[in-house]
Amino acid sequence: MSLATATLTPPFATDEHGVIRIGTSRVALERIVHAFDAGASAEEIVESYPTVDLGDVYATITFILKNRPEVDAYMAESAVDAERVHRECEARYPTSELRRRIRERAAVP
Repeated sequence: MSLATATLTPPFATDEHGVIRIGTSRVALERIVHAFDAGASAEEIVESYPTVDLGDVYATITFILKNRPEVDAYMAESAVDAERVHRECEARYPTSELRRRIRERAAVP
């Protein structure tokens, strides 16, 4: 009896914005990495993100473990992009006035 071996291809798809998604779901790689780093098991991750296949989560965890420097670099780049988008949105749609009004309303007995 022989067992055929093949290289495992990560179940990733990159969307039009450069975000890596897991399998056929819309769940971003960052979500799986954060959950795994927080100690979640593959089964717990699937409970949180039921559109992701359990096998895809295990394959993603394997990829994370075997390619940690590259995953960390992607995560850092994603964090920088997210901060840039947040700053652009805040500049375009300032929330300081809205926050002030909410605080005023909350303070009224």
